[in-house]
Amino acid sequence: MDVHQELWNDRTARSIIEYLESRRMEGSYASSAAQAREEIVAMVPQGASVYRCGSMTTTGMGLWEGLVDKPGVKIIDPYQVGLSPEEAMERRRQGMLADVMIASSNAITLDGRLVNLDGSGNRIAAMSFGPRKVILVVGMNKVAADLKSAMARVKHYAAPVNAMRLGYKSPCAETGVCLECRSPQRICNMWSIIEGHMARGRIHVKLVGENLGY
Repeated sequence: MDVHQELWNDRTARSIIEYLESRRMEGSYASSAAQAREEIVAMVPQGASVYRCGSMTTTGMGLWEGLVDKPGVKIIDPYQVGLSPEEAMERRRQGMLADVMIASSNAITLDGRLVNLDGSGNRIAAMSFGPRKVILVVGMNKVAADLKSAMARVKHYAAPVNAMRLGYKSPCAETGVCLECRSPQRICNMWSIIEGHMARGRIHVKLVGENLGY
C-alpha cells in the first residue's frame, strides 16, 4: 500500500476512534489483517461462547481458524456445512445469548456511526442487544463521510455484491443495481444505525488498514 494511503488510514482511524469513545463505544486500529486477527483472538476470553455472523471480512482474514484453537472457546456457527435451514436458524437464536459476537459493519461514518442493512435481521439484532460483547472488524474501505454516503454505499454496493455471493435470485444479483425490489430473497429489509450505546464499551470496533469484505 502507498505510504500516503497508510498515513490516511492511520490518521482517519484515530479520529474515528475518538468519536466512537464519545459515543460510549470502543475502538482500536490495526494496520494489517494479520495484526487484527491476533488482537481479536486475544480479546476473546477462554471458555467463551462466540457467535459467528456472516462476514466476508472475518472469513477472509482467517479469524475463525485462529479462534478454533483457543482453549474452551465454543463457536456458535450457523454456517457449518450440513446444517438444515431449521438448525441454522436455531443457532442464530442461540447466538443472541453468546458471550461474544464477532461480525463486521457494512459502513462506518467519519464521526463513528455504524450503518448496517440486513435481510433477516439477526445480525443487527445481536449488535443492538444480546451478546455481552460485540466485536466489529471494519476495513478502512468501509469508511464513509456521512450517513447519506454510508447508506448509499450499503444499498448500491454491499447489498448487491452480497446477494451475488449468496446466489440469490433478486434483481440486484442479476444486474448489480438496486431496483427497490420486493423479491422473496430481498437482502435489504432492515436498517440499523448505531449512534452510541448505554453500556459503555460493549461494542468494540477494530478498524483495519486494509480493504476487507464488501
